Amino acid sequence: MDTKNIEREKGKLSFQVTVDAAAFETAVNQAYLKAKRRIMVPGFRKGKAPRMVIEGMYGADVFYEDAVDSLALDAFKAGSAEAGDRTVGDPAITNYHLNDDKSMTISYEIALYPEVTLGEYKGLTAYKAPVEIGDEEVSRELESVQRRNSRILTVDRGAKDGDTVTIDFDGYRDGKRFQGGKGENHDLVLGSGSFVPGFEEQLIGAKAGEERELNITFPEDYTPELAGADVVFKVKVHEVQETQLPELDDEFAKDVSEYDTLEEYKESIRRELAEAREKSVENGFRADLIRKAVSNMTADIPDAMVNSRVNAMLEDVARRCRAQGMSLQQYLGMMGLDEQSYRRFIRPSALSDIQAELLLEKVAEVEGLTASEEEIEAEYASSAERYDTDVETLKKGVPADVIAADLKMRKAGDLIRDNGIATDKKEDTEADSADAEAGTVSAADVEVTEVVPEEPEAAETAEKPKRAAKKAAAAETVPDSEDASEDKPKARRRTRKKEEE
Repeated sequence: MDTKNIEREKGKLSFQVTVDAAAFETAVNQAYLKAKRRIMVPGFRKGKAPRMVIEGMYGADVFYEDAVDSLALDAFKAGSAEAGDRTVGDPAITNYHLNDDKSMTISYEIALYPEVTLGEYKGLTAYKAPVEIGDEEVSRELESVQRRNSRILTVDRGAKDGDTVTIDFDGYRDGKRFQGGKGENHDLVLGSGSFVPGFEEQLIGAKAGEERELNITFPEDYTPELAGADVVFKVKVHEVQETQLPELDDEFAKDVSEYDTLEEYKESIRRELAEAREKSVENGFRADLIRKAVSNMTADIPDAMVNSRVNAMLEDVARRCRAQGMSLQQYLGMMGLDEQSYRRFIRPSALSDIQAELLLEKVAEVEGLTASEEEIEAEYASSAERYDTDVETLKKGVPADVIAADLKMRKAGDLIRDNGIATDKKEDTEADSADAEAGTVSAADVEVTEVVPEEPEAAETAEKPKRAAKKAAAAETVPDSEDASEDKPKARRRTRKKEEE
C-alpha cells in the first residue's frame, strides 16, 4: 500500500492510501461472493447470477463500496503508521476512486490528538479546610455503632415511636381499593416518615393482633392520582418490636473494638474521622488546583475525542445495568431521560475528564516524570488485591503502558498539589457553581485512577472504518441520522434496490 498527500490542518490529519490492483480485485470478488446470494437477476436462480452479469446490469462499480469497506481498516493503519501522528476518534473515508491501472485510492480524514500549551500549574492557590473533629461527630459515629449492635425484641405492649411494627394494610378511596395501597407483612419503623403523613402517627399505641382504620389525606404534591385525596387504610398489626440499644460503657467498647475503655474507643473514633477528613480535604485541595491549572492551559479538543469518551461512559453505564438485570433504556426511563438527553447531560463531565487528563499528561511530559518497573509491578499487585484477582490475569487485560501512563499522570497531579498554596478562605467561583449544577465529575476529583482497560486511541480507534465509509464528512455531526444514506455511492443504492426486488 502506498500513502501520499499527508496533510495536517485545523486539527485534522488527512492522507490517501492506494491499494494495488490485485488486492482490490480480490476484495471486489469477495464482495460479489458475499452479496450474490441476495441478488435476483432474471433468468438465473437467486444467488446464481455471474458477477459480470450483475455488473452489466448495475454498473462495474456495484461492489466497490463493499470492497473498500473490507480494505479500509488495513489501509488506514498503513497510512496512519506512515504519517506517525497520534489521532483520536474514528476515521472518515472522504472519498475513493479507481485509478487507470485498476488500483483503488482511498482518502481518509481523522482528528489529531490535541496539542496542549500549559499555563501556570505551580504555585496556584486553593482553599484547604481545617480538619477539626468535634464531640458531636464522635457521638454520632458512636451512636451509629450502637445501633448496629442493637437487639430487636418482640414486646407485648402498645407500639411507641421508634418501634418496628409488622402490618398488613389495605387502602380504600370512596369505598374502593386503589392501586398501590395494599401490602402484607410489611415492617414499618414508627417515626421513620417512610409512609404518607399521618399513617405512622395513628399506629402509636397499637398492639399485636389489633386492627385499625386510619383516615389519611394525601398531600397535594403527591402522585396526580392521589394528590389531596381522602382515603381509609385498614391495618392489622401482627407484631410489635422494640430496639434495645447496648449501654455505652467500657464493656461496650471491649465488645466492638480492641480498646478496654469507652474513652479510648472514642479517641480512636476521633482519629479515624480525622484521617478520613484529612484525606478528603487533601483530595479536594488537589482537585481544585488541577481545575485551576486546566483553566490556565489551552487545548483545542476535537468533538471526536469528546464523543468517544461519552460513548465509553454510556457503555460503562449500560454494562452496569446489564449486571443488574436491566437495560440502559429502562435505567434512563427511571430518570425520565432518553439516550440523547443523557448524552447531553454527561458531555460536560466527559470534557472535564479529558481536559484534566491532557493537563496531567503534558505536565508529566514537561517535568520528565516516569514510572519505574518496580512501581508498575506494585500497582499491578495493589490493583489485583483491590479487584480480588491475580496479577497475571490483570496483566492480560491491562497493558503495562496503561499502568505507566496512569502512574505518570498521578505523579503530575501530586506535583501540582505539592507546589500549591493552601488558603483558609473558600472561593465561590462561577465555575464551581456551574460544575455543581451540571453534576460533573472530573478526573481531577479522583486521587487514584482505576486501573481498568480503557478505550483504545490512535489507530486502534479505527474499529469500524466501514461505518465512516458510508458517511460523507459533512454527515459526521449526525452519525445516527439515516439521511447520511444519501451520501452513499450510486452503485450501492442500485444494488440495494435490486436486493429489495
